Amino acid sequence: MHNLIVSPYLDGEHLVLAPGRGGGLRLSASKYIELAQADMPPAWFADAVTTLWGPAMSLEPFRERVLVRPVTGYDYVRATYELNLGCNYDCEHCYLGVKEFKGMPWDQREKMLYILRDVGVLWLQLTGGEPTIDKLFLETYGLAYEMGMMLSILSNGSKLHEPKVLDLLTSRRPHEITVSVYGATEASYDGLTRRPGSFRKFRKGITAAVEARLSLKFSLIVTNHSAAEVAQMERLADGWGVPYVTFVNMSPTIYGGAETLPSQSVEHLRKRSVFTGCNAGHTFFHVDPHGVASICKIGREPNVRLVEEGAEGLARLGQIADSLLLRQGGCTGCTLQGTCGTCMPLVQLYRKAKSPLANYCQHREREEVNAP
Repeated sequence: MHNLIVSPYLDGEHLVLAPGRGGGLRLSASKYIELAQADMPPAWFADAVTTLWGPAMSLEPFRERVLVRPVTGYDYVRATYELNLGCNYDCEHCYLGVKEFKGMPWDQREKMLYILRDVGVLWLQLTGGEPTIDKLFLETYGLAYEMGMMLSILSNGSKLHEPKVLDLLTSRRPHEITVSVYGATEASYDGLTRRPGSFRKFRKGITAAVEARLSLKFSLIVTNHSAAEVAQMERLADGWGVPYVTFVNMSPTIYGGAETLPSQSVEHLRKRSVFTGCNAGHTFFHVDPHGVASICKIGREPNVRLVEEGAEGLARLGQIADSLLLRQGGCTGCTLQGTCGTCMPLVQLYRKAKSPLANYCQHREREEVNAP
């Protein structure tokens, strides 16, 4: 099994990456070609790998330890994949809304993963729902790893201690596991998830992952349930030695439902960073449990039926993205567009949810911005 990935990247660049380890190398086109044709590690390559990752990084046998990905002709390097919308929690703030256990059978899922490989996806985030409870999680993760993808997982951490999951993640290490943290006490955590015992499962999973030295990051979710526990949540992360970011702005559901919004901690509502555009639909895309590709998790329509249309269907995503990101409705003539922190697809969801403007708009209660 490989422990290094050599891959084309954007703008003619080429990268060398190590699953489960930080850092990387940039290569010229000529060095990439040399590695693609080599049967033994060139001296310059062995020296660079040893300098960055240490002498324990094995390069022999070369063709087994170093996976060289081909040039694809596409610019897609990142993707997210929702294995299933189902979850073992029922969090009040969850943007998925109705969490149905539906998804593709293995033959379609396998085909979809090969398409992701063939369009050049190097970084793949597995998400849900809760991806680790999906009945095909082990197979999905294993095949994507074998294809030379740098895998990250977005999880609640509740299954990280289970032997099959832990064995897989320690033998084929992910790039990163981002764990959502819903509180610092059993009362707040279980109150938000609406699942008694979820805080204990979270602690058990994180303890196992830390002991296995998996690459973890926390997303501290601040809601009405945990608003008074932010400092405690930070200390919890520090105690495990896990870096963290804080997430405070609650969003409507993916279909514009407002049922998530009451969980917003008003005192923690934060002004978003200025939205200056993104690469959604151009170098990045999202795939839902049914193999439907969209520009991102928020802008889900229009879309491409990836399994049926194949890689060629993705050619439409760039145009779809450019259309969805244009300011529409009351935002068209807004004088504050240059400092707005909310992208248009997210604005549309807030509007469908009839959300208070304070949740997403600098104009607050001005009627012209709330126009349909």
